[in-house]
Amino acid sequence: MWLSHLYLFSQLDTSNVLTNGVVTAQTIAEGWDKQWIDLLQNNTNNNLYGALTNLGIFFAVGTLLFFMAQWIRDVLNNEYSRPLSALIWPFIVVILLANPGNGTALSNLTLGLRDFLNTINQQVVEAADVNQTYQQALNMTVAEEVVGGLLRPCQSLTGQQQINCLIKAKEKIDVLLQQYRNTYGLQPWIDRLDLKVSQIVVTPGNVAEFSFNSLLGSTTQTIIKNLLVSLQSAFQNLIEVAMLLIAALGPVAVGGSLLPVAGKPIFAWLTGLLSMGIAKISFNIVAVISAAVIVNGPAQNLNADPDLMWFLILLGVLAPIMSLALAAAGGFAVFNGISNTAVWVQEKV
Repeated sequence: MWLSHLYLFSQLDTSNVLTNGVVTAQTIAEGWDKQWIDLLQNNTNNNLYGALTNLGIFFAVGTLLFFMAQWIRDVLNNEYSRPLSALIWPFIVVILLANPGNGTALSNLTLGLRDFLNTINQQVVEAADVNQTYQQALNMTVAEEVVGGLLRPCQSLTGQQQINCLIKAKEKIDVLLQQYRNTYGLQPWIDRLDLKVSQIVVTPGNVAEFSFNSLLGSTTQTIIKNLLVSLQSAFQNLIEVAMLLIAALGPVAVGGSLLPVAGKPIFAWLTGLLSMGIAKISFNIVAVISAAVIVNGPAQNLNADPDLMWFLILLGVLAPIMSLALAAAGGFAVFNGISNTAVWVQEKV
């Protein structure tokens, strides 16, 4: 789930705010998809993944010596059950690192795993966010900052100049609010913001300075909100970078899996991918649930005027920390589960 309105604070062309935001989000998502395919499938002989595959093959050849030494020792000790079950690992390594011309089996499996995690993530988001509560809560949180940015130039003017400035700003704000209504329907929080602006524009000389300044907010507050919204996007992109980095290191993990140890590197690699998927899903669940609290609560009360800074702090700082903690705990459990299962299978085969 991508944030689609990150640049609203500085966007002055209000006629295309929401449309451009969606296009920006789609472009970012498509860019990541293309990067995955380019790295893992296209020209795998000449790109970074091809070089890492060669490195993985080198590690596989090196660790094969340790594997054969352990295997021969087990045979000499008449432990035939262990050597027979262990023979499967060299075949797995060869199959995963073999390149038939359109990427290795490992690269195809990696893309399949990533698509599976993204599908699960999308299903979770769609199931919990059927009414666009996340984007609506985000826009509700920053809407006053956007409106304040359009009204702020009028604050230093006086007389007829200020009136003309406010009227022009109101025209742009009306376009923005109409786009909100077209997207989210008739919402009290949109009407509440429209009422605030109308009171200032219709009778600018009779509006208390406090009311005017409260709508405009402060430059510091705008910067802080802008930073917190950007942190959300940065965390989501960080997850994508981490997953892509882990995916690229797959050949090295597979190449080192012939070492005669219980905790195979391929298990750690697989756990890393799953952990990043857990972090992404966890973050989106927190975002949707907290957004629903806002949209179904203060957003429906015309007289409410809540301070939603907590929502941005939660998503920009606290939710990423909690998501990574859950991913670490879940990844540790997955790693132990995979390792114990592998040992059990090896003992039974």
